[in-house]
Amino acid sequence: MRASFVLLALSCSLAAAEPKPAFRAGAFAQDVTPTWFPISVNGNMSDFKAKSANDPLHARCLVLDDGTTKLALVVVDSCMLPRELLDKAKELAKEKTGIPTSHMLISATHTHTAPTSTGVFQSEPDEKYVAWLPGKIAEGIAKAHANLAPAELGWGAADEPNQVFNRRWWIKPGIENRDPFGGTTDLVRMNPGIRNPALIQPAGPVDPAVSILAARSNGKPLALFANYSLHYVGGLPALSADYFGAFSDLVGGKVGATDSKFVGALFNGTSGDVNNINFREAAIPFKPGERIRLVADAVGTAAKTAHANAKFESTGTLAVAEAEIELKVRKPSDAELKRAEFILAKIDSRELKGLEEVYARETVLIAKYPDTVKLKLQAMRVGGLGIVGIPCEVFTEIGLELKRRSPIQPTFCISLANGYYGYLPTPHQHRWGGYETWRARSSYLEPTASDAVVKTLMELLNKVK
Repeated sequence: MRASFVLLALSCSLAAAEPKPAFRAGAFAQDVTPTWFPISVNGNMSDFKAKSANDPLHARCLVLDDGTTKLALVVVDSCMLPRELLDKAKELAKEKTGIPTSHMLISATHTHTAPTSTGVFQSEPDEKYVAWLPGKIAEGIAKAHANLAPAELGWGAADEPNQVFNRRWWIKPGIENRDPFGGTTDLVRMNPGIRNPALIQPAGPVDPAVSILAARSNGKPLALFANYSLHYVGGLPALSADYFGAFSDLVGGKVGATDSKFVGALFNGTSGDVNNINFREAAIPFKPGERIRLVADAVGTAAKTAHANAKFESTGTLAVAEAEIELKVRKPSDAELKRAEFILAKIDSRELKGLEEVYARETVLIAKYPDTVKLKLQAMRVGGLGIVGIPCEVFTEIGLELKRRSPIQPTFCISLANGYYGYLPTPHQHRWGGYETWRARSSYLEPTASDAVVKTLMELLNKVK
């Protein structure tokens, strides 16, 4: 009996002494700039054909391993990416790495100067680019996987409040606020004009946090993937990764990276109703690309602070959970469809002009959509950090609610992840109206969609906590 006790104690002692599996991390920035021009660019009411690239576009990839579970986090310099394209990229990456597709999160930055990958307004997908891009994304994941090495992971956040402004504003009573369907019931207006005397106050909050997930190997920075809730900056006439790319280029220098293989990246947070314009103050003239660099530097400085204060860990666990939810599509009524068809019948082959014509075409296209769509939602845990992925342009108040309620602290939210299903306002924002709620391929989910999204994400976060 005594010998058994000694053996049991010795066995427990040896088990306790076994080292925990160490983190490994690998990163790679895969160039995804098209080599042919002109090419369609989406993000505007009218299509634009880029004739060159101002700076390269990338799929920035980070692969993590805790000895049992592997995760892949990818952010692509694109305005938005359809689920079908990303599902294909994941399958190709799985073949190359063995990482399950359910363990991959791929998102778009939302630069408005990237090739059209999904149809919105008068821009339609460049089929050659759509066919080419999944293989390039998968190639980037495979290269990041091949770069796996022992690493420490750290996370944290620091605020940069000077670059984010809610772009939806309450307008004074009595001011007509017309929508493209002939209605005048909107209570708020998007991008209402600098120093517009009709302005009352913003119709929603902002999130100033620059959240980071960083990896270092042998004490040297390996990668830093940040998250910030700012839509985009813009201002360049050619293909560009916008401030997301500028941040990625400079953040290594901010945190002391010396290896050319260091990868910086910036996920778009919940910025569906937030931009970089302070409508209360006079507009500041900027040269092309100047504002992009200023914003990137400010966000990079906050990331530097977060990095300096982060606690790095060499061991821990990774976890992921995902789910599909089915949501209704807001379809036009028979009367709305007839009105749209009447407007379009008067137009020959010319480009559509004005919101009424553009939204008439969107109405006809949405009428052909299925009655419901399935969205993929995802939650990940990296050590003590929570991450959620949502395939929409998510309003900031939704992201703030998820951050506040998450059982994993801290948590950050990635928009435009694993697909694209338009804007995601809250039910009350739908009641207030405005551009982000106008029915189109850019906004078509049922008004209560955000409630279902938050409910499911909270369930997923509780699974991985």
